[in-house]
Amino acid sequence: MVTGGMRCVKYLLFAFNLLIVLAGLALVVVGALVQTKFNEYLSFFGGKANAAAIFLLVVGVIVFIIAFFGCCGAVKENYCMIVTFVTFLSIVLILEISAAIVAFVLRNKIATAVGKEMKKATVNYHNPSTKGVTKAWDHVQKQFKCCGANNFTDWRENRFLNGSDSVPYSCCNGTDTSEKCGLRQAKNPTNIYTKGCVNGFVDWIKRNIGLVGGIAAVVAVIEIIGIVIASCLANEIRRGYQAV
Repeated sequence: MVTGGMRCVKYLLFAFNLLIVLAGLALVVVGALVQTKFNEYLSFFGGKANAAAIFLLVVGVIVFIIAFFGCCGAVKENYCMIVTFVTFLSIVLILEISAAIVAFVLRNKIATAVGKEMKKATVNYHNPSTKGVTKAWDHVQKQFKCCGANNFTDWRENRFLNGSDSVPYSCCNGTDTSEKCGLRQAKNPTNIYTKGCVNGFVDWIKRNIGLVGGIAAVVAVIEIIGIVIASCLANEIRRGYQAV
């Protein structure tokens, strides 16, 4: 049994594991929010955005389970459980840091990637088999007061709209927001937004990535402190075994 200062470390590790549990829950909540609250936008990116949300959910659940080993190991002063906790939490931390590095390296390519995907999605507006894309476009154009990926002329490539000179009703900037308000507006834009949606949408993505990154950074700091404390406690327990 640990004594003295290590006894405080034991209870400190238990307390930090409670924080790690909350950190795991935070990742699960963020992943769920990405999957549900921002679902209107995910249709532009298909499985790519869903994969990011699933990654956060899986990591959150794994962190939650790992914290169980840390709590039990601290209370029971079990060397094997604490070592298991340190090992798996270190692996999760490495994965999180790797994902953060990739996101940082690719941050300047966001605009290009988003523009490409949105441009591809214009041809599927009003396609009966891609209703999610239609909903995503209407939501984005209304929220950011824009029309098309680069500008309103992008809609000339859509074969599902009623005429080559029409745009979606969500492009309309006046009081008339009926389905027919976008008729022939691509040729003579008097009642629609003319700027493209890419820049506004990219800014929105960067703001939300910053929020997710901030939460991930706090989680990482908690995990690092937990690893250090657990390692100290594991060394003390091992010395106790050797002394016996």
